[in-house]
Amino acid sequence: MDKVYKNAPAAMAGLVKDGMTIMAGGFGLCGIPEALIEAIRDSGAKNLTFISNNAGVDGVGLGRLLETRQIAKMISSYVGENKLFAQQFLSGELELEFNPQGTLAERIRAGGAGIPAFFTKTGVGTLIAEGKEEREFDGERYIMERGLFADIAVVHAWKGDTEGNLVYRKTARNFNPMMASAARVTVAEVEHLVPAGTIEPDHIHTPGIFVKRIVHVANPVKHIEQRTTRKRAEAAAAAGAGEEI
Repeated sequence: MDKVYKNAPAAMAGLVKDGMTIMAGGFGLCGIPEALIEAIRDSGAKNLTFISNNAGVDGVGLGRLLETRQIAKMISSYVGENKLFAQQFLSGELELEFNPQGTLAERIRAGGAGIPAFFTKTGVGTLIAEGKEEREFDGERYIMERGLFADIAVVHAWKGDTEGNLVYRKTARNFNPMMASAARVTVAEVEHLVPAGTIEPDHIHTPGIFVKRIVHVANPVKHIEQRTTRKRAEAAAAAGAGEEI
C-alpha cells in the first residue's frame, strides 16, 4: 500500500466532507499541519468540528478556516490569540467547547486507546462540571469526561518514512502523537521523508499503523506567534557590561 501522496491536496482528496470532526495537531503555531489545513480549506467542506488546542492566529493555521466560515465548532483549550475567533464566538456563529488543557490531552489520548470516558478532579465545582456525571472516590469528588475520536486527524512531523512511522522534534511533538492515534484516518505532513527501515525503531514516536497517508512538505514556514526582543540600546549596554567583567 503506497501511503505517500504528491502534495497536500492529493493527500486530503476524497476524505473531507461537510459536518466532519477533525483533529489538528500543534500548540500555538508550533507543529501545526499548515499544508494539510490549507488543503482542507480548498476542499470547501463546511460545518466542520475541529479538535485542536487552539485556533491558530488570524490568517495562519486554523485561522484560515475561520476566515472562510468552514468551522462550526471548536473543541479547544486556548483561543486567546485569534481576534476573528472571538468575534465569531461572541456573535453566535461559532460553537465552543472549552477544556482544561490537561483534560483535553487526556480526552484525546483516551480516544486513541479505546477508553470511552474517565474521571478527573479538574473542573469540579466550576462551569466545566455543569451537566457532567460526578462521583466520589476515596472521599474526593470527580467529574466524568468523554474520550475524543475524530473522523480525520492531520498532524505535522519532523521526519517520517514511507510506511508512516513518524518522529516529532522537540516542542512540535505536543498534541501530534496523541491525535495521530485518535482518528479513523490520520494524514501526516513530514519535513523529511526517508525510506522505510531507515528510522531507528526506538526513535519512532508514532508507529506507521496509525498513519494512512503521508505528504512530504520540505522547508515549511516556521511562524513565530509572539516575537520578543530587547531594544538595541539595552542589548548594547548588556554587551558592554559583559566586556568589563
